[in-house]
Formats: sequence, structure tokens, C-alpha cells
Amino acid sequence: MKLLRILTIAFFLSLTTLLQAQQQFIIQSKYLSVADTSWYFIPQGEAAIENEKLPALILLHGHGGDFRTWNEITPLQTLANKHHIIIICPDGLTDSWYLNSPIQDNSQWEHFFTQDFLPYLRKNLNIDTNSIFIDGLSMGGHGAMYLFLKHPQWFLAAGSTSGTLNLHASSLKNNSLSEKLGPYNENLTRFTEFSALGLLENLKGTRKPFIFDCGNKDRLLAANIEFKTQCDRLDLNCFFFSMPGGHNAEYWKESLQWHLIFFEKILESKSSNSLH
Repeated sequence: MKLLRILTIAFFLSLTTLLQAQQQFIIQSKYLSVADTSWYFIPQGEAAIENEKLPALILLHGHGGDFRTWNEITPLQTLANKHHIIIICPDGLTDSWYLNSPIQDNSQWEHFFTQDFLPYLRKNLNIDTNSIFIDGLSMGGHGAMYLFLKHPQWFLAAGSTSGTLNLHASSLKNNSLSEKLGPYNENLTRFTEFSALGLLENLKGTRKPFIFDCGNKDRLLAANIEFKTQCDRLDLNCFFFSMPGGHNAEYWKESLQWHLIFFEKILESKSSNSLH
């Protein structure tokens, strides 16, 4: 009986450790109206190697979400352990769209990302700065591709699942996006300039890899196919797929698994090339 009690206590202590595995940091930035909170997950158990520089995956949530959203969709500690990667989830502040608003001085998320967030990661987390990935869902899918296409030198690869890759296709263009970019009908050119679709030319002539997908019942499927057509025209090194599903957590939980396999293959290729 005493042994059973000890084993039971040990089990619950282990479970508590697992559930509380995420760590947190908060950055106060002059570019944002409020401080930005991030959760991060470092490989544990057999996956942990002391003082090892690890690859990092920055995961961006969708409209209306926050830094906790991705972990509510799928257990990120399990994925960090499985793929031997640090996973970091910043807060997109509900509807920042991960860009610098030309009309809201206190909503400069891209500046926050480049001037505060990335420097914090480099200084405080034991990451391999040559192996940083960025990915996201919906609004975060656009944000990931937008930041990747504007700053490809900082990322090994990128991903987007159900991303709003053309802002003109967003159902939020007359409310949330208009608050960041101005009234839609008066700013059509601006909506084009801030769309990931319009930035693909930045990768022309490179072999920088990226992956994106969209469910076959998702309202954003047409915009993602348009994105793929432009990628093919520019002969870019991308991988696109579409699975059965819609714009929901069930789909994103599955699609993220495929993205992580894609990133893992890139790391394997990078490691192999470094040996020759």
C-alpha cells in the first residue's frame, strides 16, 4: 500500500511537471500598446541535451487568439520533445495582423518582432540562430509568411496553415483589417502591398523552402491556390497541400504535424550538407 501511494504521488508530480512545462516571458515594447507575453516549450526528458543549441519554431496564432491558443489546439510540449525543437508562441494581441499599422502608432508588431522579440530570443534562449522557423494559422499564417517574405535571411524556412495569404480575400477586411490599414474601399493598394501574396517576388531566384496548406472546405482555399499559382510562376521552392477539412482547430492540429515533418527534413538536409 505504501509503495502504491509513493507511485501515485510520483505519477501526479510527473503529470504536474508536464502540464506546467511551458515557460513564459513578457516584453514591454515601445511599438505596442501593451506588453507582449510569450509561452515557450523546451524539449524535456530524453529529448533534452544540456547546453545544446536547438532549432526554434515561432508559432503565430489566429485572429481573436493569444499566446495560449496553439497549446490549446495541440500539446506543444509533446511536439517539442518529439521533434527536438524549442517552440515559442508570442501574442498577436488579438488582431495585430503581425504588421506595422500605417494608421495606429501603437500597433507596430513587425517592429516589435524585429527590434525586441528576435533579439530577446537570441540573448535569452539557447537557440541555433541559423535554424529558426516561423509558422502560423489563419491571421498567423499570413503573419508568418509576411515576416518570412520580408526578412527571409532570418529564417531557415516558414509555414502557413489556412493562412489569409491575400488580405483582399479576408472576411475581416471591412472591420479588423480596416482598423489596421484604413477603410478597405479607400485603401485597395495598401491591402495589396501588405498581403503576403504581393511579397513573393522577394524570393525570386532563391531556393528558400516554405510550406503552406488549406482545407478543402476552407473559405480561404481559393486564396491559397492563388498563392501557389504565383509561387509556380516564380519557380519558388514551396510545398502546398490541401486535406479534407475546414477552418478549425481539428484541421490545424493535423496540419502542424506535417509542417514539423517538413521542417525536420530541412534540418536533416542542413546537417548532412554541413558534413560534406
